[in-house]
Amino acid sequence: MTTEFNITRRVTLGLLASAMALGLAGPAAAEADFSGKTIEWIIPFAPGGGSDTWARFNAPLLSKYLPGNPVVIVVNEPGGGSTKGTNVFATRAEPDGLMILGTSGSTQFPYLLGDPRVRYDYKDWQVVMAGPTGGVVYTTPALGLKAPEDIGMLKDKELVYASQGATSLDLVPLLGFRLMGFNVQHVFGFKGRGDGRLAFERGEVNIDYQTSSGYLKNVQPLVEAGQAVPLFSWGVLDEAGNVVRDPTFPDLPSFPEAYQTLTGSPPSGPEYDAYFAFFTAGFPAQKMVFLPKDTPADITAAYQKAFEDMKADPDYQASADAVLGSYDQVTGPLAQALYEKGTTIAPELRAQVGTMLAAEYGVKLGED
Repeated sequence: MTTEFNITRRVTLGLLASAMALGLAGPAAAEADFSGKTIEWIIPFAPGGGSDTWARFNAPLLSKYLPGNPVVIVVNEPGGGSTKGTNVFATRAEPDGLMILGTSGSTQFPYLLGDPRVRYDYKDWQVVMAGPTGGVVYTTPALGLKAPEDIGMLKDKELVYASQGATSLDLVPLLGFRLMGFNVQHVFGFKGRGDGRLAFERGEVNIDYQTSSGYLKNVQPLVEAGQAVPLFSWGVLDEAGNVVRDPTFPDLPSFPEAYQTLTGSPPSGPEYDAYFAFFTAGFPAQKMVFLPKDTPADITAAYQKAFEDMKADPDYQASADAVLGSYDQVTGPLAQALYEKGTTIAPELRAQVGTMLAAEYGVKLGED
């Protein structure tokens, strides 16, 4: 299966050129002034996960580069697989730039699947920054594994995974584990991947995944202490649309490599098509920042310029790869292109996955 998309830095110039060819203009000079203001950055997840880590890394720099240097506070609003906090933003946000929303694939998937809990519409917002990411699946050494090549030992194990819900970004591991033939009990209802990691640390679950920022901050120390064993990354897309190793985790096999280690063949067929579709929707535009659509142009431009300016900041350059991974945060036409990729999926694949979730997991869309 191929796509025109690549979530690593190598795609930036080509995709930007394509977007500009469509007549999309870059941001104008900012005229807004946020002096003395406080900006709420809504994160619809619990503290400690990848989205929370991402927002808290960016917030001080956003404050530094927005006109007037407002206070930027991260407000965690978890629940409903991220739909609760996102609904709060949809209801409360005014077009004054004083409330922004940070989303992840877990916010996009309920929207794409038609989850009745969703009271928001991406068409009501405008994206001001988008950031790709990756993720790593890991397990406990208590199951006998010592390295990624030992993944075959999981075939006869009873695995337990802490999930935010079947319509969240955790749909990707659900489909991936199912494709691999693992016997996994998905325990739904966790309020963020940070909560899933804590359940892993308590020994309540024995397989987990974290997006790149959460893994680098919270799981890599567990690996170094011998308390976790990385298995594979989801991988990234190259220019030809093939899944390759994530440059943030070059020593880890990608999902297709791990699958081939297990089965002797590369992944293919309708089930892989469904997995690939949601992987592609979830990770290339995994983290996005939104304002209401009717926000004045000067405020929108101020945010776009601030996110661009922060990338030249020495503190950002010194820490971004270690905290966020090797992914570019982008604005303007490129962010718009990422947004469109992350909020679109083929209707037949959406129907296929919805039918499977109902039949095999008893999931009714809209249940909390």
